[in-house]
Amino acid sequence: MKVAVAAIALDEEKFVERFMESAKEADGVFVLDTGSTDRTVELLQAAGATVHVGMLKPWRFDIPRNAIHQLVPADYDVVVSFDLDEVFTKGWVEEIKKAWTPQTTRMRYQYVWNHLEDGRDGITFWYDKIVCRNGYRWIKPVHEILNCYGGEEVQTYCDKFTLHHWPDSSKSRGSYLPLLEQGCKDEPNDDRNSHYLGREYMYYGRYDDAIRELQRHLSLPSATWNAERCASMRFIARSYCFKQDYVNAELWALKACAESSTDREPWLELGKIYYYTQNWPGLYAAMKRLLTITERPKSYICEVDAWYALPYDYCSIAAFNLGMYQEAVDMCEKAIEQDSSDQRLLQNMLLMKERVARTPS
Repeated sequence: MKVAVAAIALDEEKFVERFMESAKEADGVFVLDTGSTDRTVELLQAAGATVHVGMLKPWRFDIPRNAIHQLVPADYDVVVSFDLDEVFTKGWVEEIKKAWTPQTTRMRYQYVWNHLEDGRDGITFWYDKIVCRNGYRWIKPVHEILNCYGGEEVQTYCDKFTLHHWPDSSKSRGSYLPLLEQGCKDEPNDDRNSHYLGREYMYYGRYDDAIRELQRHLSLPSATWNAERCASMRFIARSYCFKQDYVNAELWALKACAESSTDREPWLELGKIYYYTQNWPGLYAAMKRLLTITERPKSYICEVDAWYALPYDYCSIAAFNLGMYQEAVDMCEKAIEQDSSDQRLLQNMLLMKERVARTPS
């Protein structure tokens, strides 16, 4: 069994050494450089990668990914696609070979999309870019995915290794919005494209466009995944919140809670609105409901704020404003356990403890 790495690159010289240290476990590393002006090609070749060079205009992500996938020699069995700003934990190829069965066509594994300031894992979910050499192709101009066309797909899950994403914050996402708009123009009934486009409008501060597109997403017959529907509702609520329309923000956050009540994320979205509007009973109730949910989802929909200090922080503030001073202290302590460097939390703790000391028992 031979495992190949397939990647695309553009001006990635600062990541080459780390990438190749991780990729060298594979039986071969194949990279398509799409026009680097730095030493990316030279450094990759010196480290043992087979590098092809080609340029594409107008740009889209699926075409170069398909090109390098096809440039992997035919005697390889498995192709692993990962980018130069990503790193596998050690021993990943051995674990793939152990877990891969004669029937497997695709493997899912843990992916850490971002990290907290202290280095802890942030958003983490199952990823799926390890596939058979034949039978798969990349589709969609951005947020591209591997589509199986060669027969029945058989997935194998392996939790013995993890892929970590350490993104370059200086790189522009400027191409994403026009590519998403093009994707929706090409496939207007594709619910995934619509959801991503609405989210991108929100990131750009185009809140009316975001609300309109996310509502369109929810109206599509294929938009049936409740976690993604819930996310669209949350983003609509967030857009209304940015517009300071808290009535509609609360309405859509409540819809999100009803859509996926067993996820923390919609309850936190609702809690943020109650925090902004100083609705302390509402904030307290939302956070208490959130904290009963202990199973973290393994999809990209997960938002890291819901799983660390913020829910305890909000709960402590609500409890304090409702006169429940000891519970406020208890919740603030739990928030500090998650983020002991936050000076505001530490100041809140002193204030709350002082209030407890002054309160008759």
